[in-house]
Amino acid sequence: MSIYFDNAATTPLSPEAKAAMVEAMEVFGNPSSTHGEGRKAKAIVETVRKGIAQRLNCLPAEIVFTSGGTEADNWALLTGIRDFSIKHLYTSAIEHHAVTHFAEYIEKNHDVAVHYIPHNAEGTHDMDWLKAELEAKQAAGEARMVSLMHANNEIGNLCDLEGLSALCEATQSYLHSDTVQTMAHLPLDFKTIKVHFAACSGHKFHGPKGVGFAYVRQGTSTQPFIQGGAQERGHRAGTENVIGIAGLGAAFNHCFDEMEADILAVKKVKAHAIAALQKSFPGVQFNGLSGDLEKSLYTVLNFYHPDLHEGGMLNFQLDIQGVQCSGGSACSSGAVGGSHVLNGIGSPGGTRISFSRYSTMEEVDRFIEILKGIANQ
Repeated sequence: MSIYFDNAATTPLSPEAKAAMVEAMEVFGNPSSTHGEGRKAKAIVETVRKGIAQRLNCLPAEIVFTSGGTEADNWALLTGIRDFSIKHLYTSAIEHHAVTHFAEYIEKNHDVAVHYIPHNAEGTHDMDWLKAELEAKQAAGEARMVSLMHANNEIGNLCDLEGLSALCEATQSYLHSDTVQTMAHLPLDFKTIKVHFAACSGHKFHGPKGVGFAYVRQGTSTQPFIQGGAQERGHRAGTENVIGIAGLGAAFNHCFDEMEADILAVKKVKAHAIAALQKSFPGVQFNGLSGDLEKSLYTVLNFYHPDLHEGGMLNFQLDIQGVQCSGGSACSSGAVGGSHVLNGIGSPGGTRISFSRYSTMEEVDRFIEILKGIANQ
């Protein structure tokens, strides 16, 4: 029996998303065309846009469809330095590479100083340090931007996004958040959480790969990241991925509307996994705050045990046994030196298991038995 515990990397396509995509395949028109077939395609795109905006408590015009979260993240950071004349970017060394790599590019190729917010061994950032920095730059009249992810994709740590947005509003700082791991998993109200930019990838909540969206707050003047057409109200050139957007919308709406039940169910699975690991492998450690149900994303658990991880072959052995999980972000899989997040918090290593609405306690029990078998080899 195969066990899929790598949902933070990607999730299985839901029946709702698949049905919406199959239906959209019958509509072949270009959504920018003004004839009947084009209007059918446009109607799909705009219906999805309105549904997402309604659930995020924002305006449809604030949702811009993209190829995924990486594009949305890159666009936000580029907009900051290009359109807002940002001179200081505050981010974290344990962000997703969609942010850290682009921050490195910005610092190398533009007149921007990148500042990494200090964090402790659990990956919790020093927000007092950030507050002092933003206030000092505000007093000096230097434009600044903050980029922090809502939930860390490897260790599950949650950022107080509402509190951070209040800080940025008080110091007149621009705020971008990579919300890829929390879109359709946690309630987000963009009337209350006043970010300027946020990012979404459809495949993180049972939608298709290769499609997502950027949230861009109204009044935030931006130039296109991709040139060559007036699609997406002039924000992003290129014919919209109608089939992908249809699947994204169906998955988003279903997961958002079922969120309360999903949170309760998946939290039970995660709590069961934590208890089972602690019972079966005394001394097990949980990286970051992933072992704390109240302070971490309910879908992510990252654990380390010296006996299990000795030799660095555990994830390979699990794969042979039919358990699909990871040692870090899928985007850094195979990277020399391992996970930059685990290295950044001083962890000797770890295995990330991540759950979805389809994960079960029976799968956790089977996973624990497989781990015991590996430990006894």
